[in-house]
Amino acid sequence: MSLKVYNTLTRQKEEFQPLSPPQVTMYVCGPTVYDNAHVGHAMSSLVFDIIRRYLQYRGFTVRHVMNYTDVDDKIIMRAQYEEIDAMELAERYIVQYGDHLADLNILPASAYPRVSTEMDNIVRVVQGLIDKGFAYEVDGDVYFRVAKDDDYGKLSRRKLEDMSSGSRIDVDTRKESPMDFALWKAAKPGEPAWDSPWGQGRPGWHIECSVMTIEHLGEQIDIHGGGNDLIFPHHENEIAQSESFTGKPFAKYWLHNGMMQLAGEKMSKSLGNLVTIKEFLSKHEADVLRLLVINSSYRSPLTFNDEVLEQTTRALERLRGGLKPAFPQASGAPDEALQSLVEQLEKSRSGFNESMEDDFNSAGALGHLFDLVRAINQARDARATAEQLSESQEALEELTGVLGLRMQARLADETGAGPFIDMLLEVRKELRAEKLWALSDKVRDGLKALGVLVEDTKDGTSWRWE
Repeated sequence: MSLKVYNTLTRQKEEFQPLSPPQVTMYVCGPTVYDNAHVGHAMSSLVFDIIRRYLQYRGFTVRHVMNYTDVDDKIIMRAQYEEIDAMELAERYIVQYGDHLADLNILPASAYPRVSTEMDNIVRVVQGLIDKGFAYEVDGDVYFRVAKDDDYGKLSRRKLEDMSSGSRIDVDTRKESPMDFALWKAAKPGEPAWDSPWGQGRPGWHIECSVMTIEHLGEQIDIHGGGNDLIFPHHENEIAQSESFTGKPFAKYWLHNGMMQLAGEKMSKSLGNLVTIKEFLSKHEADVLRLLVINSSYRSPLTFNDEVLEQTTRALERLRGGLKPAFPQASGAPDEALQSLVEQLEKSRSGFNESMEDDFNSAGALGHLFDLVRAINQARDARATAEQLSESQEALEELTGVLGLRMQARLADETGAGPFIDMLLEVRKELRAEKLWALSDKVRDGLKALGVLVEDTKDGTSWRWE
């Protein structure tokens, strides 16, 4: 098998061959920190966490960088509204987002650069683009000369002559061309500003990611990721300025995730149709959101609504059900049942790998894991012992761990209540033997209210956290 990834640059799946194996360099665009992050931001972080985890499972060493945009018009406007320093505002939301990443079980990045700490490097690269003739200064502003880049538009497949001004591109009669974009903006009264050869100012949006990529990963990287709403103009402009500065191809593979959709529209602050990560985590387990992402193609739009969340919650419980212990009185499953379990384990492991090798098809991989869960449950029902279930359950934990799911989150007895629950179930067993059904049900219902699910079968009674 060979891993194939869909490259937005070529519009096709390509065999993944990093520049310096087993090292993989991956840069993912992070949030602009001016407000509470929403689950759409979480989707992108989860997608690339899953990709990173699989690459590491495959034996690659991944150096992953995610930036924070902490210098931006929206941050300045919000800070002015709240009458606080813009850097103080940005720091608040950087800390908050870092907490969210931990809550969502997202592996820490190798580095989290931010614009405010990269100013010297940004100025150096902008000056380099001027020196090479790719940029020009006007009244303290510096613009990239798009017409000088012969293959501008190769990522978005747009022709320069057909383009109109895009998001965050200012229409300015001082520019040589309407499509020229800002690398440096002259300071305005009351705004944060830094020194430069062109006077005090701050960088444009696009230059920051080029500079941080070059500084923290090198002039050429393996993977550049982000949401597909960044393809144009942000990533298109990154390619233009990076390759013009270095004279080398910038990123080998461009990977883009689809957008989270609520009521059929992209979730965004501007539309006001968002659910914050904090709000989501107050009502749901983090793994519900992760499983929602896993159970879809990362390149496709992802529907977010109560019905989908309910279905995903049930699916998570089914998946975790594969780790339920053997029944207390289990005497051992027959050879035929055990052989079926062994065969399904082999099929599921192979199918999992084949799916993930096909452009990180996590939904397909998940289907094979559910097949394994079904086989485990059938073996348990056939009176399989803990020893007979162990290999398959360990494999289930391993493979779900590759996807970043925390399978033991509620199955583990983190509260230390296990002995007391066992004691209550012994009392309940005696009540049932004496046919005191009302009292027996009261014990069961009381435990359920505390999040403990009691399951009665012909082989005995077991319990687990809901």
